[in-house]
Amino acid sequence: MSIIRLLASTAVAAALVAVAATSAQAAANDPLYDKQWGLRQIHAEQAWATSTGAGVVIAVVDTGVDLSHPDLAPKLVPGATFIDCGSASCGNGDWRGPNGRPDAGDEHGTHVAGIAAAATGNGVGVAGAAPDAKIMPIKVLEAGSGSFADIAAGIRYAADNGAQVVNLSLGALPGSQALTLTGVESAATEAIAYAQAKGVAVIAAAGNETAPLCGTPAWESGALCVAATDRNEVKAWYSNLGVKADLKAVAAPGGAGLVNCDDDVWSSVPVGAGSAGCGQSSYDAYAGTSMATPYVSGVAALLFAQQRSLENVYSTLMGTARTPVLGLRGIYTPMYGWGIVDAQAAVAAPRT
Repeated sequence: MSIIRLLASTAVAAALVAVAATSAQAAANDPLYDKQWGLRQIHAEQAWATSTGAGVVIAVVDTGVDLSHPDLAPKLVPGATFIDCGSASCGNGDWRGPNGRPDAGDEHGTHVAGIAAAATGNGVGVAGAAPDAKIMPIKVLEAGSGSFADIAAGIRYAADNGAQVVNLSLGALPGSQALTLTGVESAATEAIAYAQAKGVAVIAAAGNETAPLCGTPAWESGALCVAATDRNEVKAWYSNLGVKADLKAVAAPGGAGLVNCDDDVWSSVPVGAGSAGCGQSSYDAYAGTSMATPYVSGVAALLFAQQRSLENVYSTLMGTARTPVLGLRGIYTPMYGWGIVDAQAAVAAPRT
């Protein structure tokens, strides 16, 4: 069923190696770091003195990644491509895919990967939420869309090949929860359960339809749903609410999705694919729950690097998240789920 698509608000976006030992040094020489308000919102830099995600692999199950990008190439482990090729991979996760051409929308996965774990402190581009984590590029979307079957294959590949975090910045059309609830579509649901049974965290975008429920696959049991906030910690206008049956939902920076590049989320895009409006050749500013999700995946990597269990990672992400305005933790609201993830508080939380 070809109803899955990426979840970056590109239509409303503005025109749209080595890691240093301390957080201050890590952030100092990435030229776009000062524009990365999202890292400050989740208190990422304060967490890096405790954990940088070393030894953890984040699978970016998406449109593929530019394998030659200078901010990503040193961070990659072998990937895979599942575009109408069944359960066996027919590629290496490159963003160009089996047809060898760059399709519209396929810049998305490179942007997501950079938010999660771009090389940090290398004097190039941006910093990642988990500076020492590795990225497994898995291409399951072509020209911004794909199938449940291909996404399920990508999730299973990640779980079988060493990923501890699966990032799903994608989602089905509104109302598709009914397909999985009734069993009409079960491939992605079963793949998420498979990953969970292997101790792998599945972090998924809530969706950009301003809907009252997390979209699928974020809706599925075992996935952590991520809603989006703007730079003022207000729920982004486009973001679905963090509502699902098991209440596994949090929020993270997704950008305003209006007209100003710097109000959105800066990250890597394929070399030369940056928009003229934002003025960078290999970086760009996007908005969407797609951008919020890899921030949470990055924080999950920081926690897995501390040898935590999957259950502890999920409970810590939710239990240490903070609700804006109220300033409280451990409080669920439909707007923010359990709150905006807080990397600093998370890495300091008990590990059992």
